[in-house]
Amino acid sequence: MKDFINKLYRNHSLIYKALLLVATTFLIVYLFPKSGKFKYNFEKGKPWQSENLLAPFDFAIKKADEEIKIEIQKITESSVLYFNLDNAVEPEVRSAFEIQFGKKFSDSVQNISFPALKTCGNEVLNELYGFGVLSEDYSFSEKRAVAILDERTKKQDAFYSNLIKQSKVSSVIDKVLSKNDLLGYKADFTSLFFDIIEPNLSYDKSFTDKAIQEELDKISYTRGSVAKGTLIVSKGEVVEGDKYQKLESLRSEYESQVWNESNYNWVLFAYALLVALAMLMLLLFLRKYRNQVYENNTKVTFIFFNVLLLIFITTLVVNYNSKYIYIVPICVLPLVLKAFFDARLGLFTHVLTVLLLGFIVPNSYEYMFLQIIAGIVTILTVSELYKRANLFISVGQITLIYIIAYFAFFVIHEGSIETLEWETFIWFILCGLATLFVQPLIYAYEKLFGLVSDVSLLELSDTNSKLLKELSNKAPGTFHHSLNVANLAEASASEIGANAMLVRVGALYHDIGKMKNPTYFTENQSTGINPHDELSSKESANIIVNHVIDGIEIARKNKLPDRVIDFIRTHHGTSVVYYFYMKEKKNFEDVNKADFSYPGPKPFSKETAILMMCDSIEAASKSLKEPTSTKIDAFVENIINKQIEEGQFLNANITFKEIQSIKKVLKHKLANIYHLRIEYPE
Repeated sequence: MKDFINKLYRNHSLIYKALLLVATTFLIVYLFPKSGKFKYNFEKGKPWQSENLLAPFDFAIKKADEEIKIEIQKITESSVLYFNLDNAVEPEVRSAFEIQFGKKFSDSVQNISFPALKTCGNEVLNELYGFGVLSEDYSFSEKRAVAILDERTKKQDAFYSNLIKQSKVSSVIDKVLSKNDLLGYKADFTSLFFDIIEPNLSYDKSFTDKAIQEELDKISYTRGSVAKGTLIVSKGEVVEGDKYQKLESLRSEYESQVWNESNYNWVLFAYALLVALAMLMLLLFLRKYRNQVYENNTKVTFIFFNVLLLIFITTLVVNYNSKYIYIVPICVLPLVLKAFFDARLGLFTHVLTVLLLGFIVPNSYEYMFLQIIAGIVTILTVSELYKRANLFISVGQITLIYIIAYFAFFVIHEGSIETLEWETFIWFILCGLATLFVQPLIYAYEKLFGLVSDVSLLELSDTNSKLLKELSNKAPGTFHHSLNVANLAEASASEIGANAMLVRVGALYHDIGKMKNPTYFTENQSTGINPHDELSSKESANIIVNHVIDGIEIARKNKLPDRVIDFIRTHHGTSVVYYFYMKEKKNFEDVNKADFSYPGPKPFSKETAILMMCDSIEAASKSLKEPTSTKIDAFVENIINKQIEEGQFLNANITFKEIQSIKKVLKHKLANIYHLRIEYPE
């Protein structure tokens, strides 16, 4: 049992990655659609590339979206409008007419005209309330059929033009008076009726909508059917018209049919295999080409988390409305991974993620082509992300690539630009704006996962920061030494394509441990008094070696990133404090070399190896007397060759060719520092 537990402990990192792979696969498959995938790809207006296709089962031919839209529009525009009739209004109006008419015309007309006027008034009321007076004006077509409901019972049918709008009351009065040759009484009748006329019809929107919905529910979304074994399309035939509709119907039927438990489980199993294969490829890539990332479980988790997050967001958008699919800023993924790791890892992960998204999105080939091209452009254009202008320029280029590629695909599919949906370009612009969110996202990731990006490195490189200010005050010689090393290391890193910003920051902070005992280091001894004269060689060596441990403690206290602390930890590797070691050997024959050696570890990256070389060269260069080009060349060669012989760079992925390039840069820089010139004759 104990051996089993020990074995588990030794392989805990591998077990964690296996569990991470399984968990990520499960979550991604959970987000995927749980149906079969139609195995044929086809495009409208293009030849059928596969063999002759026979119907695998009976299925109905679905109507095209345009057909259904036309039917819906026709039903909506021709449906009956329902109005509720208020029976109490008309009797009240007629009663009011009897009262008001007597008051209005008793003294103003001769008795002989009075009955005619009253008959004309009743005729006006009959005209107005024949169908009814509307409570408000509506913008319906005059030819629209209407039904008048009396307590939810249909009383009569009519057209909307038969109903009297309140704005038309005056014209009805004019019409009746004109017919009876009584236009001279227009003003009196108008004032009379405008005081007593009340609407008795109100639009019943809910009842009308319910009736329309009942008609819409009767729409058939299919027209005809295809029997099993019927030829749908032959190889080489152009997919258009009825053939295209049959293929669309077959694909829709195939992907939406109800799966039994056995089929469902097989679909899940197949999806899980494909997703696990993709994520396994990512792990294998990390193990083979990015072993430092692979060994760090936090970084592996970070990469898997970003892949899962993008798939989750894309699934939400597709489920809501697939036309917004291009708003999702997929290019954030390569941007983030390039900021924290490198371009190659960013592109590889981006391509795998886009391939997985192909299972979710419609028009998967078009989508994958667009996103992969955009990812490549992102990797190629975005450099020095900490410069704001670079990000804006790159986002503009990415958006332009989206628009050009989409336009090309549309023309290929449709053959013209007449039906081009220009609003799609707005989605691409919104996607570009969303991509700018990468800056705050990188900051959040730094805090959550303890990573460091070039943006943070730029902040750390500020010599006015609190820690570097303290270093310049307590150990000015060390601070000046660190600045010189930073310049040498940055130039060397740029020469071989390493991370120049990272190595510069590492150089600025690599000796902060000397703040604890600054006067024990020669660069800070301005008074000429050397405290080591009063100590034994072993004690002196112990103080010198401890500046690495002290530096790590100070760095952790000031919350410096681990990538920067790595430079403090490795800048001396396992080398020996040679001066005090040789001094001890003069006095004693049996000297333990480990007592005079740094604890390590050895440099394990190009950047930490560069710092070791530059730190040794800069420190030792102070001992050069009357430097010449020949002396400097030999000096650089000797120091770096000695480090190679001691095996200090065995763990760093740096080549002999790159070391030679670094030597060349250091020789040139030292020559400039010491202002070597040709000797002029006197």
